[in-house]
Amino acid sequence: MEDAVQALLALKLWVVGLWLIFVFVVERLLPRARPRRDEGPLGWRRLGRNAGLWLANVGLSPLIVVPVTYLAATNSLGWRDALAWPDWWSDWYTLLIDLVLLDLFIYWWHRANHEIPFLWRFHHVHHLDEFLDSTSAVRFHFGEVVFSALVRALFIILLDIPLAAALLFETLLLAAAIFHHSNVALPRWFERPLSMVIITPSIHWVHHHAIRRDTDSNYGTLFSFWDRIFASRSRTERTPDMPIGVERRHDESLPSLFVAPFRERN
Repeated sequence: MEDAVQALLALKLWVVGLWLIFVFVVERLLPRARPRRDEGPLGWRRLGRNAGLWLANVGLSPLIVVPVTYLAATNSLGWRDALAWPDWWSDWYTLLIDLVLLDLFIYWWHRANHEIPFLWRFHHVHHLDEFLDSTSAVRFHFGEVVFSALVRALFIILLDIPLAAALLFETLLLAAAIFHHSNVALPRWFERPLSMVIITPSIHWVHHHAIRRDTDSNYGTLFSFWDRIFASRSRTERTPDMPIGVERRHDESLPSLFVAPFRERN
């Protein structure tokens, strides 16, 4: 890959890594909810499961996710080059539009993972987590990660999205996911107006509520207005003792989570 791509990937790694460490520390100093007592001090057992799923995806990223994204962005349809953009249509405008379009795609892809039974087989591994914190943002089954990369690549090709925009969006996506999965106690005066634009913990914790009607709502990842536009916003308010997870299910061991999508019952 080109040096510029390597630099963007390194920047993404540093930004996301430092943000994850920062939020991880803050949510333990200023927690909104307390972890389950049966998970050991500070919830180390669930942290181990989340770390195991994350490490599997870290191994997949340079083998599948990054090459697929790179190939999609460098082999797109190229229709933008054939257009005579007006002077006001600067790189700043096109980048912003690309980010909004990518977030719209993620909204519908996330919604599809709930509404299509085959995709839910993989996505429910993320929802089996019975408590939320910053590590929940990187807890995904490797099958879902691969499917997501392939479908996103098709979207990038069709819309002729540049590689820089795709990598910037992935960085923002991960940073946003770490934030809205976090257990940080945010003041209401700060979070309430913020939630009108972006997804905050109070919005996303309801999405992880162990009641299926709430689980199947609040699909937004970066911008919060998609759920209002497409009528998928839950009216449920987050509470500190809100049960988290999948209705009538419990979290499983790490080996069991790896094979969960391939079992008959999901």
